[in-house]
Amino acid sequence: MECVNAMNKSTWDAGRNALALSKSERRMMNKVRDKRILVTGAAGFIGAHVVRRLLEDGFEVVGVDNLNNYYDPRLKDARLRKLCIGPRFWFFPLDLADKERVESLFHDGEFEAVVHLAAQAGIRHSLTSPDEYVASNLVGFVNVLEGVRACTCRHFVFASSSSVYGSYNKIPFAEEDSTDYPVSLYGATKKSNEVMAHAYSHLFHIPTTGLRFFTVYGPWGRPDMAVFKFVDAVMGGRIIELYNFGRLQRDFTFVDDIVEGIVRLLPLPPNWDGKQGPGAQAPMRLCNIGNQQPVQLLHLVRTIESCLGKTAYIRLMPMQPGDVYETQARVDKLKEITGYSPHVSIEDGIGRFVAWYLGEYLPLGLTESPQFPLPLPVQSVHQNAPASIAGEG
Repeated sequence: MECVNAMNKSTWDAGRNALALSKSERRMMNKVRDKRILVTGAAGFIGAHVVRRLLEDGFEVVGVDNLNNYYDPRLKDARLRKLCIGPRFWFFPLDLADKERVESLFHDGEFEAVVHLAAQAGIRHSLTSPDEYVASNLVGFVNVLEGVRACTCRHFVFASSSSVYGSYNKIPFAEEDSTDYPVSLYGATKKSNEVMAHAYSHLFHIPTTGLRFFTVYGPWGRPDMAVFKFVDAVMGGRIIELYNFGRLQRDFTFVDDIVEGIVRLLPLPPNWDGKQGPGAQAPMRLCNIGNQQPVQLLHLVRTIESCLGKTAYIRLMPMQPGDVYETQARVDKLKEITGYSPHVSIEDGIGRFVAWYLGEYLPLGLTESPQFPLPLPVQSVHQNAPASIAGEG
């Protein structure tokens, strides 16, 4: 498999379908193996931000991504070119469900740590395309576990999700709470990841941390997520559909807070107690990363209106299959380990997202032509009615 340096556009484009690492590239990568970190899902929303931060902190980063078309691949390409720039970043176009190529990646890598963020995302999409979730979130995850098992990785950090809490209704969610009743296939695959990771950690003493992310948003975000869809809809004069008649609440967490939690955890792997057998403690932990401040979607829409200086059109909708009414993280464990807890307010975070959307996203030319529907079948948030869009929570 050929790794592609992000600084070289011609090499980048030519290497998308390459199969073998060249000798010169292997020599270059071997020079700084003691500080090399693998980031899967490197072209994704959180992955690209993690890559940028690690590069800023002086690490060499190898990134992989399958660059699928779940949403516009041009946005993924733009993230890589904007955020993942530097001579110490190497990119592999790779589908993690391809066992042989994943084995090759780990054989050549010698990674100090692995940050596994690649996954098929989206709760509602899992209702119609379950096979994609099985391939990426289950088969791909096992292939990565096998790669981590075979290398000298000091810490395996992977993305789980608040979706694992499913129908559990005690707020706030703590890591010790029940996760036995997922309400979406996406949540079920994330729960499966946690269980499989624990088995590998127990059997092979792999220091492992699973991170349960809570509704991440921010610049370079996914277009299918609520904040992005709401801003896009308000700008285009399109209807925003708010489920559960606008009464859903989400613990919106700004992407910089997520990244800060990850980089602080990386040098702090859980310790193995040295014991063997069924009663031994696996060197694994789970941590929530959330803002601890649930926001009702109506307030979110009004904050967006304020930042854009535009009015939203709302259509109230009933509860959707796979959704939960409220999420809120308890982050005591994260704070105990790292001394950090997320703190960016929704007003500050939305302001930063809107600034990026207007200043960087729109100039990319990836948006559809604005459409201006008639206001008769919808309700404005300035009328006395709740509201909420068809975005992922």
